[in-house]
Amino acid sequence: MQLHEIAPKHKTRRRKRVGRGGKKGTYSGRGMKGQKARAGRRLKPAIRSIIKMYPKLRGYSFNPLTKKPVIVNVGILEKAFQDGETVSPQTLVEKNAARKAGGRFPKIKILGDGKLTKKLIIEGCAVSKGAKEIIEKAGGKVKINEVAE
Repeated sequence: MQLHEIAPKHKTRRRKRVGRGGKKGTYSGRGMKGQKARAGRRLKPAIRSIIKMYPKLRGYSFNPLTKKPVIVNVGILEKAFQDGETVSPQTLVEKNAARKAGGRFPKIKILGDGKLTKKLIIEGCAVSKGAKEIIEKAGGKVKINEVAE
């Protein structure tokens, strides 16, 4: 006799599944009396009252009132521009340092990350204090009075 020839003495009897509806089991998994035990029960969902409080709006729209400016670091200006050039949103888009947003030139903020050795003239851009110091130390000028924190 080998292992694959061994058979059990008695066949395994399947256990009776209780609570499947009809007359097979006690209460059929519904507990005892009450609304939840009845057929065709209708219970309000708990979240329904919260959902009903929301105004009936059509669709979803969220447009922030102020768009965030595109951030350009001083190190990018060093690579993209030559000595004595003017930096503006238009020239930044031409040199692929910034992208047009919605068909128009974006608002740009220049930050002071990186080194600058070229004399650049900044026009029409917001400039941080650190970036302004770096630009002026290199011999450049910030023509707009829009200095941001």
